[in-house]
Amino acid sequence: MLSSLFQLLIEKRAWFFDLFLQHIDISFISIALAVLIGLSLGIAIAQWRRGAKPVLALVNFVYTIPSIALFGFLIPVTGIGDLTAIVALTVYALLPMVRNTYTGLTTIDPAIIEAARGMGSTDRQLLYRIELPLAAPIIMSGIRNMATMTIALTGIASFIGAGGLGVAIYRGITTGNEAMTLAGSVLIALLAIVVDLLLGLAEKSTRRHLEPSSARRRKHAGTQKGAGQGFRRRTGAVVAAGAAVVLIAGGAFAFANRGGGDDVVNIATKPMTEQYILGEMLNTLIEHDTDLSVELTQGVGGGTSNIEPGMEKGDFDLYPEYTGTGWNAVLKHEGTYDESMFDTMRQEYESQLGLTWVGMYGFNNTYGLAVSKDVAERYDLRTYSDLAEVAGGLALGAEPDFYDRQDGYLGLQAAYGMDFGSTRDMDISLKYQALFENKVDAIVVSTTDGKVADDRLVVLEDDQHFYPSYLCGNVVRQDTLEKHPELRDELLKLQGAITDTDMARMNNAVETQGQEPKAVADAFLAEKGLM
Repeated sequence: MLSSLFQLLIEKRAWFFDLFLQHIDISFISIALAVLIGLSLGIAIAQWRRGAKPVLALVNFVYTIPSIALFGFLIPVTGIGDLTAIVALTVYALLPMVRNTYTGLTTIDPAIIEAARGMGSTDRQLLYRIELPLAAPIIMSGIRNMATMTIALTGIASFIGAGGLGVAIYRGITTGNEAMTLAGSVLIALLAIVVDLLLGLAEKSTRRHLEPSSARRRKHAGTQKGAGQGFRRRTGAVVAAGAAVVLIAGGAFAFANRGGGDDVVNIATKPMTEQYILGEMLNTLIEHDTDLSVELTQGVGGGTSNIEPGMEKGDFDLYPEYTGTGWNAVLKHEGTYDESMFDTMRQEYESQLGLTWVGMYGFNNTYGLAVSKDVAERYDLRTYSDLAEVAGGLALGAEPDFYDRQDGYLGLQAAYGMDFGSTRDMDISLKYQALFENKVDAIVVSTTDGKVADDRLVVLEDDQHFYPSYLCGNVVRQDTLEKHPELRDELLKLQGAITDTDMARMNNAVETQGQEPKAVADAFLAEKGLM
């Protein structure tokens, strides 16, 4: 595993370095905002004690909100991407900042405060010359803990398309690439450790400067060994300051170079292997054949539920979508979709959402139900109707939105009377592992999944033809097509070019053979004469 890890880091060093800078960008901005806001709140409630309990209670309450729920609350307001991630991370970082600032200021010996007042100090002088310096060690301790936590928590920013090293972790999980998951985790841990060490040096320096002058003189008046230690401390401080400057400059550079301009097309994909591949195909085609640049946001958590609102707000310009999903999940129609409704669906997209469909790939990635081979043999299961008869004693695993969709679990219950004994929400990438480890008995699969050929599972027959069509195509903002008319021609180059077999083969190359999505995408484009 270690050799695979090092090899991956070397081969994809530019990609990991870019993710590293993005991680610094998001986490450091969040840390800076948390320090500014938290310090201000802490000072305010330390001066106005009546407000301390309600403010601390509110901060504590917000801290208990699960991150996924907080993202859900923020996305309608701040959209997909960096801003939402920064707001969420800042909110989570406030608790240690406010609490430590308040604690540091309220535990100062009252005799010191009274003495300062007796010498004529104003409230401002008292705060800046006495209270804050004395509270500095506790405040620095809060900053240190908060910074380490924020850097680690920034990994979830990839869930909403904000970038950072979480992208590597999430992609590794989705595609079954353990080395990539480990690489992202190790880099986050190293960044957190380095920042913790730098802030630890700053904390020690703060405590040392608060010592009485006589104690400092005794420390500096020691032997040559003591002088050597002082030299090493100064050297360490210089190194720490240099490293901090490098990290901050890296974050500023990443921030300045992120985002797009008029000639940038922002593409989003869902957290699925085939969407990673399609995203790379679009990236290569557009940048190879036009003067446009592509900003590719891979694996946005929540799929359609997060990407489509981002499309409407202008966070993204296009993404691969499925017709049945567009009809039921986006337009909220309750009836079962078939391809005769495509023109109606496209017209509603254009009139209601300002979006349209351009370039249908040709493959149909519809849903299916699969059970473990052991369960299939135990209950003699071949069809959905067979499964419905025994579902009450089985557990189903599927992505969260499947359970609330008319073309999902609700529809299965109505069409087949299929009521499972228990259900489990899980990410798309974890369903197969859960099935193979007997955590669930049945899972929802996609017919183009690379893993459907695994002999440990059995894909059942949809004997009542419940599932609608899910042809894959591109949803594009209409104003993007008006601004860049050449984009339409590029999207149409893949019209009808990918069969179900082609897509399953490419998915399998990534998930089973360990190939990179970009390599698989480029090989297919070359095979079709498009590169």
